[in-house]
Amino acid sequence: MKSKILIIDDAHPSMLQKFADAGCIVEYHENLSEQEIYNTIHAFDAVVIRSKIVANAAFIDAGSNLKCIGRIGAGMETIDIAYAESKGIQCLNSPEGNRDAVGEHAVGMLLALANNITKADKEVRSSIWDREGNRGFEIMGKTIGIVGYGNMGQAFAKKLSGFGAHVIAYDKYKKNFSDEYAQECSLEYLQKHADIISFHVPQTPETIAMCNAHFIAACAKPFVLINTARGKVVCTNDLVAGIQSGKVRAAALDVLEYESFNFQDFLTDAMPEAFEYLRTSPKVLFTPHIAGWTVESKEKLASILADKIIACLKQHKTV
Repeated sequence: MKSKILIIDDAHPSMLQKFADAGCIVEYHENLSEQEIYNTIHAFDAVVIRSKIVANAAFIDAGSNLKCIGRIGAGMETIDIAYAESKGIQCLNSPEGNRDAVGEHAVGMLLALANNITKADKEVRSSIWDREGNRGFEIMGKTIGIVGYGNMGQAFAKKLSGFGAHVIAYDKYKKNFSDEYAQECSLEYLQKHADIISFHVPQTPETIAMCNAHFIAACAKPFVLINTARGKVVCTNDLVAGIQSGKVRAAALDVLEYESFNFQDFLTDAMPEAFEYLRTSPKVLFTPHIAGWTVESKEKLASILADKIIACLKQHKTV
C-alpha cells in the first residue's frame, strides 16, 4: 500500500517530486480551512505543515493514522510534540535547510549596524552628507557571544570566521562542542566578555523572555543584540530599558515579540509603547522575519524534510 501524504501549506516543487519518486500519493491543498483539514487528515500517513495551523491535541487526534508530522522550517513551537510522540507520531523539521540563510542574514544585520548603513543611506537620499556622524565600529577584535549552538548558531559562527572576531558560544543542552569556529563557554562567561550577543534558540517555555532585564543587567559590557531566533525570546520592554540605559548599544531584530503565531503579521493597531520607541530609534534595525527566507532555503527546507518523511515512512513500511 502506498503512503498518503497531505501538504497543507506552501511547499517547493522539489518536495512533491521527491514524494512522487518514492511512490507516495500526495495531496497538496494549501488553502484548506481548519475544519476541512480536521475532516480529512485521518486518511493520511504523513502531513506537512509550515506556520498556517497549530498541530495541537485536537489536530493530532484527528490524524489517527499519522506516522509523522513534518514542518517546513526550524521552529517546532506550533506542534504539541509531547502529545504527538505519546501517540507514536514522529515530529520532523528541517533546520539544515535555512541555517546558511540565517547565518548570512545575522552577519548582514551586524554589518549594517556596525557601519550605520541604513541610517547613512536614508541621510544621503535626503542630501545629508554626514561622515563623522556615521563613523562605525569594526568586528575585528570583538568578542561575539552566541546563545544556542545548534544549526543556526553554528552557521552564524562559521560565517564570522573571516572577520577576526573571538567567537564564544553557550548552549544549555550541549557539552564539549568547541570547534574551529567557536569556543564553548558558560552563560556567565559570555555575559562577562561579549561585545555582541546573538540569539539562536528555539522558542520554548525556557527561552521565552530569556533576554530580559536580569539577562541584560548581568552583561558586563554595553553590547549589540542580534535576534534572528523567535520574537518572544527578547522582552521588548526590557530591551527598551537596556537601550535607554546604555547597556544595549544597538539591536538588530529580525523577529518581534508581537508577531502572530504564523509570522505573517504583527500587531498593527495601537502598537505597544515599547515598539514605538524601537521604531523611531536609530540604534535599532528591523527586518520582517526573513533571516531564513531565501530562494535557496525554500528549496532546501522542503527537500530535506521530504527525505526525512520518506525515511520515517519506510520505517513504518508504508513506502
